[in-house]
Amino acid sequence: MEAVYNGTKAFVDNFTDAIRNEIKDAKGVTLTTLMPGPVETEFFDRADMNDTSVGADPKKSNPVDVAQDGWDALMDGKASVVSGWKNKIQQAMANVTPAGILAEQHRKMAEPGSATPEALAKAERADH
Repeated sequence: MEAVYNGTKAFVDNFTDAIRNEIKDAKGVTLTTLMPGPVETEFFDRADMNDTSVGADPKKSNPVDVAQDGWDALMDGKASVVSGWKNKIQQAMANVTPAGILAEQHRKMAEPGSATPEALAKAERADH
């Protein structure tokens, strides 16, 4: 599962970079890549990932904040935006962390049953 996600993410990043280059001379056209990190949406429920450490994390980003960050970056003509301070730190660390270690971390975060009992209990309370 994580291989598909990471491969798709890499494709989207590279694809938008390539399109952005192709349209660089176009007037009034902006292409912004939004990198939101985990967001508090129905995604984790629909993907059956509520028992993962990333799915049960109570500190996922607020979707309204993520949307505002994306809109602001688009309107400012930015090529990309990382939403949220936690994600900005993770992005900076990813730039200096070997790919194999990142893959291992991502796999562990999304592994079924990886959520701690405490995180699961907090997630349950937040749902009610």
